[in-house]
Amino acid sequence: MQEWWRSAVIYQVYPRSYQDSTGNGVGDLAGITQRLDHIADLGVDCIWLSPIFASPQKDMGYDVSDYIAVDPLFGDLADFDALIEGAHARGLKVIVDQVLSHTSDQHEWFKQSRTSRDNDKSDWYVWADPQPDGSPPTNWHSHFGGPAWEFDPQRGQYYLHNFLASQPDLNFHNPDVIDAILETCKFWLDRGLDGFRLDTVNYYFHDQKLHSNPPAQAAPQVMATDLYGMQNNIYNKTRPENIKFLERLRALTDQYDDIMMVGEVGEMGHRSIEIMGEYTQGRARLHMAYSFAMLGPDFNAEHFRKCIEGFKSGAPDGHPYWSFSNHDVPRQVSRWAEHAISEDSIARLACAMLMSFEGTIGIYQGEELGQTETELVFEELTDPPAIRYWPAVKGRDGCRTPMVWEKDAPNAGFSSATPWLPVKAPQAENAVDQQSDAGILSYYKEMIAYRKHSPSLARGTTTFISLPEPLLALTRTDAEQRLTCIFNLSAKPQTVPLKCTVEIVKGNVASVSGETLTLNGNGYAYLSHGDIVPL
Repeated sequence: MQEWWRSAVIYQVYPRSYQDSTGNGVGDLAGITQRLDHIADLGVDCIWLSPIFASPQKDMGYDVSDYIAVDPLFGDLADFDALIEGAHARGLKVIVDQVLSHTSDQHEWFKQSRTSRDNDKSDWYVWADPQPDGSPPTNWHSHFGGPAWEFDPQRGQYYLHNFLASQPDLNFHNPDVIDAILETCKFWLDRGLDGFRLDTVNYYFHDQKLHSNPPAQAAPQVMATDLYGMQNNIYNKTRPENIKFLERLRALTDQYDDIMMVGEVGEMGHRSIEIMGEYTQGRARLHMAYSFAMLGPDFNAEHFRKCIEGFKSGAPDGHPYWSFSNHDVPRQVSRWAEHAISEDSIARLACAMLMSFEGTIGIYQGEELGQTETELVFEELTDPPAIRYWPAVKGRDGCRTPMVWEKDAPNAGFSSATPWLPVKAPQAENAVDQQSDAGILSYYKEMIAYRKHSPSLARGTTTFISLPEPLLALTRTDAEQRLTCIFNLSAKPQTVPLKCTVEIVKGNVASVSGETLTLNGNGYAYLSHGDIVPL
């Protein structure tokens, strides 16, 4: 098998915000097809589409009401087929977000399940009786605020929802549910899809005895009002039964030619790295996984090194997927601004770092433009947790605003109508037509091409070099090439002692004098000269 994904660069498209082809203010599949040349010219290998399935859009498509239908907002199956054909003609693979842990409450399965306790689908979702005092069955929290249980008067029971109350969790302990889910996945593979990005991949199973979670030893909170992190979530997710289901999924994909699955591990901290390793061990589980470990505010050498070494030690035969941004977190340029000389400098440094990491690389749309987080007012919000908890929670809308193509066109060329989220002047400044030959877009193309043609970056193993903060240093070694990569994660120049003369093949270097390399603030260097390694 080719296993194209092992050295791939994957480009995430948020369909609502890429290109509107119909003039309704919302991006769609035909719009993405119109813009395929931009993606192909970037030099990436694969497109990851956020959810496109039928949905009431309470959580922007992560609440699926029909797994085998395209939402009319985005087009239809013919538009999907045209996108697949256009992508494949350009040498691009396509994977789609699969949200399997829960559905919309408008899904026919749930509509039937809630009607009684003895219908054919009564056990397809997680139902439980109230406690004697009427309170929820467990102390589990929802990510979007409040208990993870919603009382349904029709059944006289609570149902589980890890996210919105309109997103009931499926009961994966029921084998009929698993069979039905696998059939929906097969439907898309039969249409030529190249794989799946599996949303919340560690949330499929729950503890059947419904034990309440103990408190966390520490209480990190993802958002100001997210109480989820105040518990040690050992009973409501990452259950041991998950492994068998992943093996069933892998067995399905192995029936096709070179399909790939990447799982999103919904966990923070070092535990997320452990789960990534567990879920990718061997060749019978996920092809690769990623977590939120690099999607937070941490920007120091120890953190990045711990993430990568932790994965390598936890799953020496597994495969990681590393990304700095996606549709759920503030854009990297804004998130790491306190460490930057400028938006341009941190955008280039982040790109250079990411391209040096071992594994598969993910880029979120707009990062190739150096895009920044959009500042929104309450009236412009669409994200449920932000609307509920404003102003303590700003939500995810700021990273989901439309792609900008032409600075002076209406809505920066995204749509002729008022877009679902606004295009503001600071973001329009980064439009594709404003990118010079020396701009961030050209830089991304250059660095992606260099990674693709560098044996050590595409396939090499990683060894870290111990240098003091704020310096991150590593070597990537392949039979054909050895590269040493050094990054200055601060705005101040830093000096690095060297064993001898070096050859700089890429970088932003202030000077090389004798056996001392000086990096600019946010500077980096790829060094190649035999077996040269910084001290």
